[in-house]
Amino acid sequence: MTVQYTAVVTGAGSRRGIGRAIGHALAADGWQVAVLDIDEAAAKEAAHEIGNEHNVATIGALCDVTSGDSVRTAIGETEKALAPIGAVVNNAGITSPARFVEVSQTEFDRIFAVNVTGTFLVTQQVTAALIGRGFGRIVNISSVSAERGGGVFGGAPYSAAKAAVLGLTRALARELGPDGITVNAVAPGLIETDITAGKLSPERKAQMIAETPVRRPGNPQDVAALVAFLCRNEAGYITGATYDINGGSHIH
Repeated sequence: MTVQYTAVVTGAGSRRGIGRAIGHALAADGWQVAVLDIDEAAAKEAAHEIGNEHNVATIGALCDVTSGDSVRTAIGETEKALAPIGAVVNNAGITSPARFVEVSQTEFDRIFAVNVTGTFLVTQQVTAALIGRGFGRIVNISSVSAERGGGVFGGAPYSAAKAAVLGLTRALARELGPDGITVNAVAPGLIETDITAGKLSPERKAQMIAETPVRRPGNPQDVAALVAFLCRNEAGYITGATYDINGGSHIH
């Protein structure tokens, strides 16, 4: 990048998570990185790791993406500590494999609060500044479950929430494109993270891999490389798109 900007990545504290891998990939491209996570200690540890490895300025901050006050505080800390925000990766998310008839309204609301409301709150908090600078990259992490209707790990509420993220992505792409801001979504399939670790039976995991043309699960770095590309200047003519990253398990 010719201009120094900060990339905000939510839900990036987990050691084996997609968010931390995205932070590393963006830092390797020269972005300063703000790691936001509901686990403050993990956010700070991830930021320290990313900063040391790539020699860029970073910050780790507590952020509950379902709380407007928490989001405002975290973004405010980022704006004070680092370069102007130029990219946001809405990675924070939760899932639930429960069968539909067993899902409580509380659980349904919780899934939507993190995956959808969180994406809305974080994005809205930074959008005015992005418009003012005439540049921005927004990448929302959805899921293959949104496109095929579950069947990977998450149940109906997760699929519905991640589908809502796709709708929000497309609407924002139309609205913000004239301001120099691209908005895209990434829809991972089976990725080896702490979210899925130990939660799939060996038989089910083997079946899923056998049905995947590349014959392996994905890893966080696979997703991170795609996100980093979408945040580059060279990706400025791509917006409103959904990029599947599933090894060919869902081709459409």
